[in-house]
Amino acid sequence: MENIIKATKAKESVEEISGVKLLIVGIQHLFTMFGATVLVPLTTGMNVSVALFTAGVGTLLFHLITRFEVPIFLGSSFAYIAPIILVSKNMGGLQYAQGGIIVAGLLYVVFAALVKIIGAEKIKKLLPPIVTGPIIMVIGLNLAPTAVNMASENWLLAGIAFATVVVVNMYAKGFFKVIPVLFGLAAGYIASAILGYVDYTPIIEAKWFAMPAFTFPKFSWDAIAVIAPVALVTAIEHIGDVLSVSETVGKDFIKRPGLSVTLLGDGLATALAALLGGPANTTYSENTGVLALTKIYNPVVMEIAAISAICISVIGKFGAVISTIPQPVIGGISIVLFGMISSIGIKTIVNNNLDFGKTRNLLIAATILVLGIGGAVFDLGGNIKLAGMSLGAIAGIILNLILPEE
Repeated sequence: MENIIKATKAKESVEEISGVKLLIVGIQHLFTMFGATVLVPLTTGMNVSVALFTAGVGTLLFHLITRFEVPIFLGSSFAYIAPIILVSKNMGGLQYAQGGIIVAGLLYVVFAALVKIIGAEKIKKLLPPIVTGPIIMVIGLNLAPTAVNMASENWLLAGIAFATVVVVNMYAKGFFKVIPVLFGLAAGYIASAILGYVDYTPIIEAKWFAMPAFTFPKFSWDAIAVIAPVALVTAIEHIGDVLSVSETVGKDFIKRPGLSVTLLGDGLATALAALLGGPANTTYSENTGVLALTKIYNPVVMEIAAISAICISVIGKFGAVISTIPQPVIGGISIVLFGMISSIGIKTIVNNNLDFGKTRNLLIAATILVLGIGGAVFDLGGNIKLAGMSLGAIAGIILNLILPEE
């Protein structure tokens, strides 16, 4: 483990931390991913404990495949919710959905092989700063309504959590400065408890220890046809997230360990999750926001979060405590985290001195932003749809290729 614990050497990284401090920062990432990761199984009927377990195991597998170099957490993917529900209700049940997700994960392996053959440098030429900057902005802006909707349930609680994160991040000294999310959660939870907004029933009813209820997949061509093509969309989202993490950390993960390697890790993690009864995995932008806020880029913090997720999946009481955190508290913190992601996109544009006096740059950025956050959907048929960031990214890449430089 000693060889793994190395802080990433990026320009803006704070000094290296270890031991208990590293553990605390890792747990902070656990709290960040928890809400979204459990929401997918709650929506689709899958088992929450299995989702947490497979998110943790999938993240560790991803880190193993990417040589412990990329600070990414893999949580439940929202892109598969609709097709999972469709298969569950009309095509035999959740086990057939698992089969479709396994095939989707294996499609990532095919994409990884194609990227390896084409070469990372050619892929990078398709993604200059005028394309990647707006794409990263879209990632954060697409998450913005989620943060606002959660916060609007109780702006007082959201405001307390938000203000705590801002104050700690701005004025705290030393180690306290890198755990603003934990301070925000603690302040928001205490305020919620005092004001009577915390429901302790899940904690009381939860068991101390219980193994996740794993299920095994079944396969049918109909279910595969509905679910597997979603991988075309999530693969594009994967590229956007890897670009976002690269810009945050100050390292080119498209080049090393390579986009083909990160795609392979994501795909195999998804296939493994579905094999055990969990939802598809995906790279989590929420945790990228924490990276930007804390400037602790050590991949070990994600590995700690992954191990913690596995532990929570079998320790019912602990998971129940996290589940009682009111949504407005998470929303208040998310306003900061999701905004940080969009700010990284702006930083990409500024750092590369892009000239928006050029009509070409204006057109590319405008198209990505409007299609990416405007709700545009392009139906390819067969339940395959390009929407949001995927549609905006493809449009931006095409415009960058066909519009003349002068």
